[in-house]
Amino acid sequence: MPDPLPAQIKRPQFKRLLIAQTAVVLVATIIGAILSGAAAVSALFGGLVCLLPSAYFAWRAFRYQGARFARDIVKSFYRAEAGKFGLTAALFALVFIAVPPSNPALFFGAYVATLSTQWLGPWLLQRPSHI
Repeated sequence: MPDPLPAQIKRPQFKRLLIAQTAVVLVATIIGAILSGAAAVSALFGGLVCLLPSAYFAWRAFRYQGARFARDIVKSFYRAEAGKFGLTAALFALVFIAVPPSNPALFFGAYVATLSTQWLGPWLLQRPSHI
């Protein structure tokens, strides 16, 4: 049996969610810049540790659509989530080994703030009404 084709139906629009996360990263970086230059770098890295895995998940999760591909939908979702988890762990390790944050509170604050924007997902991913 040949592999199923990627979805021809439109994927959910993650663009608004990723833009909101990018805005939170920028606000945290600006707050860090006001405090000190090194704190801005910590905030930037904290936000990116959350933003990059989220972008990876959005890219990989919804490859298939339709009832015919139910098994492939579940597989791609689990693979995307596993990849997101692995990428998050790798980025945390990379940041703490290569560039230890000078302000860990701002690093984790930016990470949590960026992660918290995912709660807005149902509202930001909502398709506009045609009424």
